[in-house]
Amino acid sequence: MAPGQMDIQRALELLHMTVFSQSVSPCGKYLAAGNNYGEIAVFSLSAALSSEAKEESKKPVVSFTAHDGPVYAMVSTERQLLSAGNGEVKAWNWSDIVKKGCKEAWSRRPPYRSSLEVPEINSLQLNPKDNSLLLAGGDCSVHAMDLESGTFTHEFRGHNDYVHCLALRDQYQECLSGSEDGTVRMWDLRTGAQVQVIEVHKYEECSRPQNGKWIRCLATDCDWMVCGGGPALTLWHLRSVTPTTVFPLPHCQQHVMFYQDLVLTAAGSSHKVDVFTNFSYRAFSLCFA
Repeated sequence: MAPGQMDIQRALELLHMTVFSQSVSPCGKYLAAGNNYGEIAVFSLSAALSSEAKEESKKPVVSFTAHDGPVYAMVSTERQLLSAGNGEVKAWNWSDIVKKGCKEAWSRRPPYRSSLEVPEINSLQLNPKDNSLLLAGGDCSVHAMDLESGTFTHEFRGHNDYVHCLALRDQYQECLSGSEDGTVRMWDLRTGAQVQVIEVHKYEECSRPQNGKWIRCLATDCDWMVCGGGPALTLWHLRSVTPTTVFPLPHCQQHVMFYQDLVLTAAGSSHKVDVFTNFSYRAFSLCFA
């Protein structure tokens, strides 16, 4: 392909590029971002955020093709960057990445029920207590993998549609999963048993039938959970399985997290991050230019 054609092709790729995942290096100096073309780009945060940063400083220090399809999820351990695509998880050593060497350390595929099944994996969650990795996606199951041996130890079955998100309740050795089927399910990580099923869309205060019942995001903080998607973003008390606060947000929320006494959330159709304090009052919004 001629150089001019390559430039045009890359310009079109950039126009249609979507960043699906991101992860910060354990040293805090680098940000990895994965896109819909299977590429991972690694940025120097100190260079990009410097008051004297130039345009060149905001470009990746290294980029490489990690998967044949989109990079749906990423997470970092103390030594490695883990990335998930269609049907597999790969590991890349951070020590190699920062030296601009991007050799795959290992690759694993969950034990799918059919050899023809290649579901996307779009949620990864580390469990540092037992050095395991939780992953979920298009096969409607949650899988647990021992990071030391690379073996899959549990498969949590119960959802009947795509699993979008995972959250860890590590004080109780439990995992929560949110799905297209409209449920949040709680799992005992030691036994693999299903502990609780919350049908969020069936609670009148949360339900938004016009948006569907799917659960796109969730986060936990001890006895509290916040989740949203089709239903309104809602704070739940897990012990009593009670929705306590419905946040006044019109959009379907895509991301949510607890930070100290704050709830931070973002919608795919919005250009801002909403911040709530005391689990109810909207403190402020952060807007992209």
